Amino acid sequence: MLLETFTSLLEQSWTPVFAQQRTAQRAVEHGLSLPLLLGRRTVSRTLCALGRADQDWSADYKLFSRSAWEVDGLFDPVLEHYLLGPGKGLIPVGLDDSAYAKTGKRIAGAHWQRDPLSPPFHVNLRWGLRFLQTSLLFPRHREEGRARAVPVRFEQAPVVKKPGKRATPEEKQQYRKLKKQFNLSTQALAQLRGLRQRLDQKQASHRRLLAVVDGSFCNRTLFRADWDRAVLLARCRKDARLCRPAVQPGPRRYDPHLFTPEQVRQNPHLPYRRLRVYYGGRRRWIRVKIMSPVLWRRGAGTRPLRLIVLAPQPYRRNKQSRLYYRDPAYLLTTDLNSAVKHLVQSYLDRWQIEVNHRDQKTLLGVGQAQLRSPRAVPRHPALAVASYALLQLAALRCLGPGRGSAFIPLPKWRKKASRYSLLDLLTLLRQEMTHETRVSTWIKPPFLKNLVLYADT
Repeated sequence: MLLETFTSLLEQSWTPVFAQQRTAQRAVEHGLSLPLLLGRRTVSRTLCALGRADQDWSADYKLFSRSAWEVDGLFDPVLEHYLLGPGKGLIPVGLDDSAYAKTGKRIAGAHWQRDPLSPPFHVNLRWGLRFLQTSLLFPRHREEGRARAVPVRFEQAPVVKKPGKRATPEEKQQYRKLKKQFNLSTQALAQLRGLRQRLDQKQASHRRLLAVVDGSFCNRTLFRADWDRAVLLARCRKDARLCRPAVQPGPRRYDPHLFTPEQVRQNPHLPYRRLRVYYGGRRRWIRVKIMSPVLWRRGAGTRPLRLIVLAPQPYRRNKQSRLYYRDPAYLLTTDLNSAVKHLVQSYLDRWQIEVNHRDQKTLLGVGQAQLRSPRAVPRHPALAVASYALLQLAALRCLGPGRGSAFIPLPKWRKKASRYSLLDLLTLLRQEMTHETRVSTWIKPPFLKNLVLYADT
């Protein structure tokens, strides 16, 4: 029973995070209500759904603005479940930032940002919040044909406020200094280091962390950082200027001959290697070129790197269409020893974090709560994402990785599905909420018996 497993997981894992039992119970109620609600996920709608519309609501808001609890502790069950597995090698995680639109001008951390839905020929701006998310990549290729990304970190990544026109030169100089210290790359580095420390506390100091990032994080801030038992895998530009280490004796460290990843791909003297990886729902053969070691003078300095070039992958839109090709990919990694197949597979699995962003925005309504407190603004979305992560973990425990008979049948326009979606989980949760089961002897908590799935506020 999914509802029973989800409720038990929340109560057992979230209770030690909070200082008081009543605060923990209130957080569990919010964590259970957010996935079950229909419509906007606001605090007031949650209170109405819990049957507390005629009671004092200050304690629920103080849960996010005043109570002493750490957000990172909400994601610990995901780390513990992953570390209990049979794997002993790298721990792959995907990192990416995501923007959430807001309208209030007094929301702490909100700023103007580029609208991702704007057309490429005209950049639009929108007001909103920015968050950094790190997700563990669960390897589920043998069971359901693809990996799953489960969030383990969700933190706000605000920008430094720019001083006004009447600011003094000292204030402008301080702004330029803070802008370099607290940009998106430095905040991503701090989040990965915090995750590394958390893994050490979970008795995983012997396993290295593999951070898979996109091209926006392929810069000197991350590549020149001091990585402790962690390696970086990033997608780089095709025109990045690389070189070999100098072989002649002397103080020279860089070979004077420069080349780009695109030139490596077009070089006929460098042979391709074939790898069989999970891509597009099944195992496929892809071609890669490997060059190691290489130096990126403007990015990584003298740190040796490995360049992996993925050839364009052919595909057809249907059986009768012509043959098309995907764009090639160019990867730079600080890992010189791990198997190339594992690195390439982790890069392909990183796309699952985009599924997390879509589910959180469209189905869970993360970021819709109307809060202005500097402490509550990042906490409510983090609690919602942690509830989403534990829901996925509960589904893996009681339902397995594949889409079994417990879910409703697929519509006629869908032929098959090897894995369940978040919408399948939410539908199953609501069915178990509204119908008493005869198989389980589990007794629903009182607040779940009176929960209203729709509350008009």
